[in-house]
Amino acid sequence: MAEKVITVFIRDDAVNLLEVEGKGVKKWASLPLEAGLVSQGLVLDEARVAEELDKLFKLTKIGARRVVAGLSGLNSLYRLVSLPELPDAILPEAVKQEARRVIPVPLEEVYLSYQRLPAPPGETRIFLAVFPRNVADALVSTLHLAGVEPYVMDLAPLALCRTLDEARAIIINTRLDHLDVMIMEDRLPQLIHRLSLAGEVTSAAERLSAITEEIDRTVDFYNSSHKENPLDSTVPMFVCSELAQLPENWQSLGGKLGCLVSVLPSPVESPEGFDAGDFMVNIGLALKELRYEREGANVSLVNFNALPEAYLPKSVSTSRILTRVGVVTVVALMLLMGFLTYVKSAYNSQLRSQLAPFQSAVAQQMDEMATLQEQIKQVEAQLQPLEGKAGIFDTLLTSLQAGREQASGNLVEIVNLLPGTMDLTGIDCKSDSITVRGIAPTEDDVFGYARNLRDSFGSVTISSMRGIEKYGFIAGFEFELFLKKG
Repeated sequence: MAEKVITVFIRDDAVNLLEVEGKGVKKWASLPLEAGLVSQGLVLDEARVAEELDKLFKLTKIGARRVVAGLSGLNSLYRLVSLPELPDAILPEAVKQEARRVIPVPLEEVYLSYQRLPAPPGETRIFLAVFPRNVADALVSTLHLAGVEPYVMDLAPLALCRTLDEARAIIINTRLDHLDVMIMEDRLPQLIHRLSLAGEVTSAAERLSAITEEIDRTVDFYNSSHKENPLDSTVPMFVCSELAQLPENWQSLGGKLGCLVSVLPSPVESPEGFDAGDFMVNIGLALKELRYEREGANVSLVNFNALPEAYLPKSVSTSRILTRVGVVTVVALMLLMGFLTYVKSAYNSQLRSQLAPFQSAVAQQMDEMATLQEQIKQVEAQLQPLEGKAGIFDTLLTSLQAGREQASGNLVEIVNLLPGTMDLTGIDCKSDSITVRGIAPTEDDVFGYARNLRDSFGSVTISSMRGIEKYGFIAGFEFELFLKKG
């Protein structure tokens, strides 16, 4: 049975609902929104927008209301960052620290999502995105009011990049008063730029001229930082949304590049009457779940769930499961003991009541009681080692958890104390010591780093330090530090 995905995208001027099954579009609908209900991607009247969304589900007769939801991406920021090779345990904290450095807004005001990308040995590559908390919260609240449950979320520019089957290209998206320019290189969104179009631009010609100027400026900015491989006339440019309806003006968008311009093609089969250009974001959202259909294609490598952690289904802790299993086991054993004791007492009462007329029966019952007592002793004997093992298991779990927390804290501290001029090449952790290897420009940097670590570790020893010779000069120093808690 073909996989089915339902997507919802709320724009400033309309609500789009799309159902994709297998390789083709099955159901779709769009309802316009009155001005002021949604502004700059933020839902201002959640109740009214929820009503319109509910109408869409009833209109299309889509029963399931578990969806992939899209955010506008307005006021969102995207970065490709490189970190030293790090273990998974400290990656979240390291990404958060790097985000504080490269994102020019307080992280308390935004949600942060990221994805680990393929990277050379010794390096960790991360694609991260931040987006306003109020926009995401309002969207989720609106969906819940409409009886809709989002289980995956994505940003509209990333969804558009996902529809592309080109390793290197430019995507242009226009809608109302804004312009999105997305530059793909090596199947990654290297640059995502949203610009506002001047409010005084009224005619189609003026609007087209303004769009062309903004595209030229964005390309110049990109080329200035990618001089080794700049964009040129061989890079294809694709348009969608409003520009898709103006094919006679496409070629002028190439501007200084003079590249070939065409409409962004739909990667899914479209039935008659379906305007793929108006639902391209929804299609990109669906491809988050249908990537298997495009295996081997030049699709975007970026595909993470941007739904904030607060809205994800709560996972059940393994330790809590083990604890509950242990409690249930102990209770069951106690009930068994109680039952056996009850049986013993019942037999005693019965024997006493039948003592006079049934002497022979008493002897038989006493033999049975002896057997039961022996069984009780065996159960009690089995309980003792179980209780001891349970205590050992609890102690082991506590010790492992404490060790893991301590190791993670040590690694985070080692990375945080590293000066920006130095790089780590390896960290080896043992039960009582840590070996740190890296490269520094000068010996003083190594000594300074060791002094900083000594404040947190009782013993810091420079195991080795060797100069790196290049062109007859010492270009840096390889070092190894041995750290041991005091």
